[in-house]
Amino acid sequence: MEKLTIKAYAIRHKTSIFNVMKRVREGSVKSETVLEDSKEVIYILEDQAQKESIESEITPCDQTPPSLENEIEALKKEVAVLRKELEALKKKLL
Repeated sequence: MEKLTIKAYAIRHKTSIFNVMKRVREGSVKSETVLEDSKEVIYILEDQAQKESIESEITPCDQTPPSLENEIEALKKEVAVLRKELEALKKKLL
């Protein structure tokens, strides 16, 4: 059993602190409240079985990002179209 603070748990599992707090209140995550320096600190108890169940919930992203070269070419084409439109608008105004 490993004791983690809410912030450390959120960072480890790449989720928000708010979502971790919701899980603690729902009881879906084992936790304990400890009094430290007259403040209540919530520690999440994490064991190996819990880690595996959380990792199985995470689905890997199958979509590959487009290459930078393709994005640059698309942006160059868009700039060219916008320049043509700008020239057409300038001619209408004059």
